Amino acid sequence: QLQLVESGGGLVQPGGSLRLSCVASGATLDAHAIGWFRQAPGKEREGVSCINNSGSSPNYADSVKGRFTISRDNAKNTGYLQMNSLQPEDTAIYYCAASDQVECAMWKEWYDDWGQGTQVTVSS
Repeated sequence: QLQLVESGGGLVQPGGSLRLSCVASGATLDAHAIGWFRQAPGKEREGVSCINNSGSSPNYADSVKGRFTISRDNAKNTGYLQMNSLQPEDTAIYYCAASDQVECAMWKEWYDDWGQGTQVTVSS
């Protein structure tokens, strides 16, 4: 079973950037697709982006296309989410997740292991 730990969240002004990291332990990440999800207060957890085990074919929610970039470094057992042009509506707890499948998907039921989340707050 993978253990996942996110970091990199924080408070940022509108238009700013953050880079989230997701470090895996307990197993190698290279056999697992990675997903990033977020959950705002009072809302359902939603898929933000995902990437397959080899790092190709990333997917993005329409709300973040052109602003967020997902990547991974299997040698470091780490996934990343670069977030640019952040807006107040991006405020949420961000979670990384790993699937036992190599292909990724944007629904949370696809994923088997989850991190504890990192808070991202976009406010002036």
